[in-house]
Amino acid sequence: MKRQARSAAGVVAMALAGGMLAGASGAGAAELPPSFATLPDDIKALYTGVEDTVQPAAFDDFKAPPKPWKWCHSESYQGNPWRVSVTNELKRLVGLYQKEGWVSDFEMSDSNGDTSQQIAQVRAFIDKKCSIITSFAGSSTALNEAIEAAHKAGIPFVTGAGAVTSPYAVNVDSNYVKFGYDLAKGIVDGLGGKGNVLRVEGIAGSPLVAQQRAGADKAFAEAPDVKVVRDVNGNWSPNVTKTVVLQVLATNPQPIDAVWTSGSEARIVDEAFEQAGRPVPLVSGSISGDALGYWKDNPDKFKFTGGALMPSWTAQTLFRVGVRVLEGQQPKLNIIMVPVPEVKQAELDKWYASCMTKDAVSVFPVAPQDPLPDPMMDAYFAKPAAVPLFDYGQTPDPCAAN
Repeated sequence: MKRQARSAAGVVAMALAGGMLAGASGAGAAELPPSFATLPDDIKALYTGVEDTVQPAAFDDFKAPPKPWKWCHSESYQGNPWRVSVTNELKRLVGLYQKEGWVSDFEMSDSNGDTSQQIAQVRAFIDKKCSIITSFAGSSTALNEAIEAAHKAGIPFVTGAGAVTSPYAVNVDSNYVKFGYDLAKGIVDGLGGKGNVLRVEGIAGSPLVAQQRAGADKAFAEAPDVKVVRDVNGNWSPNVTKTVVLQVLATNPQPIDAVWTSGSEARIVDEAFEQAGRPVPLVSGSISGDALGYWKDNPDKFKFTGGALMPSWTAQTLFRVGVRVLEGQQPKLNIIMVPVPEVKQAELDKWYASCMTKDAVSVFPVAPQDPLPDPMMDAYFAKPAAVPLFDYGQTPDPCAAN
């Protein structure tokens, strides 16, 4: 390694203070790795506000293991349709390599929100001599010792949707501080700078939650007439989200003009308000099939602002980075940023498909274009090469099985 990891507590504290959004160009800013300067300007911009989390990757001396590889995947939670869809797409992609004899087998563990169990499962993967461990980490810091143990055993550890602070991992991520900020800014603009907001966050303790909250706090602080009246956790799960929203509505008689959430539960939020006899609010989040179905039935009622954190491309970027690391392509940085496609209210018809009804909770649209195409991904690696057999155009049709 070229330098030590920053204090995890310091990184989290900075995020919670919203300081990341100020950028790293001012006094006291951390020094960026020299390899950062080799990135094109459009990629550098993806790190705006979170430069203090960027470290050099620890794989300059990594020796590519011979095929067939043993692919192991450590999940922290499979309790919502989005996570299940990610797993299904990852299995499909690894399956392409299994058919070619390049991967011997795919093994997965699920800790169901128990960080201690996830640590034990990662260590079991190390004992089984996995060629790679991909993961959705349940904590940004708790797995660090296990990740270091994997590194010492010559096993790359690649995370998706929520970075860890270990210098021995490669994180395939998006700028969730910025995403949280953009969602909140969309609400502020949609409300004309005045109103009450309910904030429904994801899984408590998830790395994403602290990052998204930091961004949202910053945007809401810039709008003094927008008030966050309550914070609850919906676990990015339809059932949990509906329960907590109904509880809030039952105990908070004041008007709620918007709901900030980063998950794919916009339709659930709207239906909870309808059930409680309350006006349907503006809702932020990641677009989903059931939300698009609800919009199709209620074009004048559904009010949305957000992006597209799609399980298909989340699995695909995780897989492709994993393959590149295994092939010895040498990632330059510990975090490979993926742009989040914006979804505008006026363009919902471009995301809608015929199978998307209000009950299609397991159907997610496919982004019209690959958010991280090969030329862009190449810039993140010292020895880039395209991933064999991968074709974004072959992304499964979300309506094919519905």
